[in-house]
Amino acid sequence: MSLIEQIDRKGGGPQQKSIIDRCTRAVYRDAEQSGRVPTLSTLRNKLLEQPEPEAKQIALSMELFTTGSLDIFGQHSTVDLDKRVVVFDIHGLGAQLKPTGLLVITDTILNRVTLNWKHGKRTHVFIDEFHVVFENEFSASFFNAAWRQFRKRNAYPTAITQNVEYLLDSVQASTMLSNSEFVVMLNQASSDREKLAKLLNISNEQMSYITNADAGCGLIKYGFALVPFVNRFPKDTKLYALMTTKPGEGKFAGQR
Repeated sequence: MSLIEQIDRKGGGPQQKSIIDRCTRAVYRDAEQSGRVPTLSTLRNKLLEQPEPEAKQIALSMELFTTGSLDIFGQHSTVDLDKRVVVFDIHGLGAQLKPTGLLVITDTILNRVTLNWKHGKRTHVFIDEFHVVFENEFSASFFNAAWRQFRKRNAYPTAITQNVEYLLDSVQASTMLSNSEFVVMLNQASSDREKLAKLLNISNEQMSYITNADAGCGLIKYGFALVPFVNRFPKDTKLYALMTTKPGEGKFAGQR
């Protein structure tokens, strides 16, 4: 139902939800009997079999994402989600696909966390460019809830972002940050420092550690403690060459 609402904001009324529920149950009932894994395209075909005109409208809304040019999430996946490390890259998703992509990804994350928890396994969830998830209402609500619920399921979320000011404009994100036990802050712009100081109750003297700070230097908040740190990584090592993203260094050597 959430997926249909992402595709068509006006397609989530009570009649539509009843039809979607009926068809989804029928799709999984058929899948259990046939042994074939259903896709979004299977659901659309089942909707077209229904007598209600609302079902035809839902199927029409799904056409672009099942048999149309944006059918990336309407087919069987070729990715092995049972691997120890799974990476989701949404950089290439356009504005039309990103809401659907974020919903699929967050649902997959929740399923993996729950499955690992039942098997006694710990899950680490790393979200880079964290501010991007707050561009979408559904993914923002998901991670806001996950920040509180994941630890109950032996999962540890870590958010990474350079756009602190943009992130702190969200009430949900500010609450999540203030409730985080472990925060690492590197060099911050003036406006970012002011917001962080107010949110995390950091003094002007302590904020000096993230003012015009060198690379690898900053401030750690752990519980109620604030600890400055210096972590200068040797540049003449193979690890540095592998990890650096600076133009002209590592694999970017020779580029201008």
